[in-house]
Amino acid sequence: MTASAQRVALRVGLRRGLIEFRQQWTNRDELIGQVFFLAMIGVTLFFMRGAQLPGTSFSLGAVTVPSVLGAGIVFNGLSTVAGGLVVDREDGTLLRAKATPNGMLGYLVGKIASVSLMQVTGMLVLLVPALFVFPGLATDGVWSFLELLAVLGLGLVATMPIGAAIGSLLQDSRMLGLVMLPLLGLGGISGIFYPITALPVWVQDVAQVFPMYWLGLGMRSALLPDQAVVVEIGQSWRPWATLGVLLAWAVIGLALAPALLRRMARRESGSSVAARRERALQRV
Repeated sequence: MTASAQRVALRVGLRRGLIEFRQQWTNRDELIGQVFFLAMIGVTLFFMRGAQLPGTSFSLGAVTVPSVLGAGIVFNGLSTVAGGLVVDREDGTLLRAKATPNGMLGYLVGKIASVSLMQVTGMLVLLVPALFVFPGLATDGVWSFLELLAVLGLGLVATMPIGAAIGSLLQDSRMLGLVMLPLLGLGGISGIFYPITALPVWVQDVAQVFPMYWLGLGMRSALLPDQAVVVEIGQSWRPWATLGVLLAWAVIGLALAPALLRRMARRESGSSVAARRERALQRV
């Protein structure tokens, strides 16, 4: 592929990503789902504002805000990317991309752009009101937001390739539950709504293998004051461990995703799309 062809594919991909992003916020069904989820999280955080972090005078709701932001990166990076690949394979979008010169590169760039924009938008919808409800957030000013952006970028790199790899392995949309159920389980043990140190040590060890805990920790490090660290493991934000674990997941994803996506693309054909549609019609 020549450099000019790559540039064209990148421009087409970015344009595609912007179109998909607009569709996600203008499609009624998707918009209702997004608003309902964000409203549910917002109401939960609002009612937590009066609770205090054990051992401190700091709001438990304020601690939960960055934890939810970190968990959201994982859910979007894994389930949204995986689900998008499955749906696009079922409706023939991937086959059309494969048949277009440099179409797969443009498709992947578009998917990365749309998911990233959706993640940033969802984060702003939650974070901006939270800054007014919980005045203890982002007390370091600009530095807090720069650190938040760094964690966000690292989190997207650590999760989206894994999501693409998972999506390339799923046969149809009925298997998406195999992605969501483990993610919900991780949310329960990763210290999202309550300090992880309240859980048994072996549960803490399991949670620390996966990126959700570390993204929550990174977000808390960026947005919370130093006194909130007393309920963390080892009473430390552990920035180097956070960086190391998330980079490890990024390396794993970037090693697996290209090979699995190429294999998936090679297997796409008109007959496979027709067979999936036939199975879908039979389910209906």
